[in-house]
Amino acid sequence: MSLSASVRRRLEMQGFVCRDDPEFEKLTSWFRLTPALCTGVIVAGTGLASPAILLGLAPIAALGALLPVHPFDLLYNFGLRHVVGTGPLPRNGAPRRFACGVVALWLAATGYAFVAGAVALGYALGALLTLAAGTVAVSHFCVASWMYQGLFARRVATRA
Repeated sequence: MSLSASVRRRLEMQGFVCRDDPEFEKLTSWFRLTPALCTGVIVAGTGLASPAILLGLAPIAALGALLPVHPFDLLYNFGLRHVVGTGPLPRNGAPRRFACGVVALWLAATGYAFVAGAVALGYALGALLTLAAGTVAVSHFCVASWMYQGLFARRVATRA
């Protein structure tokens, strides 16, 4: 089984170098783990109107922007991959790290909206962030990585 052209394009847009080998192809669904975990926390934080949850996730997302590997990717690399028998996830490229930075700021804005009593704004920001993060988790399409590509007009790929 090889990667479809659309999945390849979406992963490359996030800065990954897609290889035509079975071991890499086994990883493609695992690239969704971090966005899925983040989406779950965002849903909980927004649904509960909880600044603590949203502001607690913001520094984790910020670490994903600053470090070559998101902290949630480490859960996979040092734990789950040994159970499922796959290789480690590669480092995140600049587009995906940019996306983590955007998410960190968005989480902070959403959390502070709830703190400030702007509950409707908090729910609106949280719903839009849920949609954006959920889209990555479901389809590999990352709006913030797409924005990065448009803003910086270059393709940056990580070593896989």
